[in-house]
Amino acid sequence: MAKTEKKKATPKKPKLPLPEGVPAVKARIPKAVRRAESAHLTPLPPRGEGSAAVLQRLWDTVEQRRIAGDAATSHSARLLKRGTPKVAQKLGEEAVELVIEAVARNREATIGEAADVVYHLLVLLVDAGIHPNEVWGELERREGLSGIVEKASRPKALLAIAQTTKLP
Repeated sequence: MAKTEKKKATPKKPKLPLPEGVPAVKARIPKAVRRAESAHLTPLPPRGEGSAAVLQRLWDTVEQRRIAGDAATSHSARLLKRGTPKVAQKLGEEAVELVIEAVARNREATIGEAADVVYHLLVLLVDAGIHPNEVWGELERREGLSGIVEKASRPKALLAIAQTTKLP
């Protein structure tokens, strides 16, 4: 860049307002934590065939972080401390990223984004005080039931609240 050229300032992202009662904290994240968080970007070799048991272990870990986690060293604790709106926003962001990768037919990225969605869904469940067994129970209740029949059985008031014509 020539000496006479001025460097353009990059515009700052607008900050979302914090929920009431949540203090604005600018904590310096330790280098070791930043290094550990960036390490997840490196593909890990599979540890086995994969099992749904990992979901229970992950939920247990997130719940433990909610109870006694340090927001300076735990992403889950930090996210939960920021409140339900931020937890929900992160799940939405990850879901959009998953959709983008799926539409692009990027298999590896779709797997990674799906894992992010599952993680953020579990954080949302922890935040809401919902155990995954409640979700599994609902899935079992719907098992063998046509999706069309299930949607048709929903109360009409739900459709009015949703203000959409997308649902039957």
